[in-house]
Amino acid sequence: MSEYTAEVLWLRGEQDFLGNRYSRRHLLRFDGGVEIPGSSSPHVVPVPMSDTFAVDPEEAFVSSLASCHMLWFLSIAAKRKYCVDRYFDAATGIMERNEAGKLVISVVTLRPEVQFSGASMPTRAQLDQMHHQAHDECFIANSVRTEVRCVPIYTAPEGL
Repeated sequence: MSEYTAEVLWLRGEQDFLGNRYSRRHLLRFDGGVEIPGSSSPHVVPVPMSDTFAVDPEEAFVSSLASCHMLWFLSIAAKRKYCVDRYFDAATGIMERNEAGKLVISVVTLRPEVQFSGASMPTRAQLDQMHHQAHDECFIANSVRTEVRCVPIYTAPEGL
């Protein structure tokens, strides 16, 4: 078993909390000392109470799924002796109401684009299989009810 921690700090200051006119900006702090500004999404709480330059929980959720998938994919590719030079994913999440009328992120779509180099290059079928395995291994994806779709973007190696 492993345990993971995160600290979340919000301070009211002089804001009108009881009048619901307070900033949702806060600080996310992780065990390595990294601090990231957090806020509610401006799609949920309007600006100026939300900060468009901070990470909102919805974005953090989408990025955690994309990051977990990528890390598993890189591990699988390395074990299969495929040299990955670049991995890019423009992941998106859709928030909508579920059957119970609750807002949920119902679908996260990963769009990984991977560039390889070296003598050994995976076929499309091998690439699809590696993404499928990465999805199966991703413990974040295994922990949520959200549908996670993987739609790889295929690119030819440079020079072809």
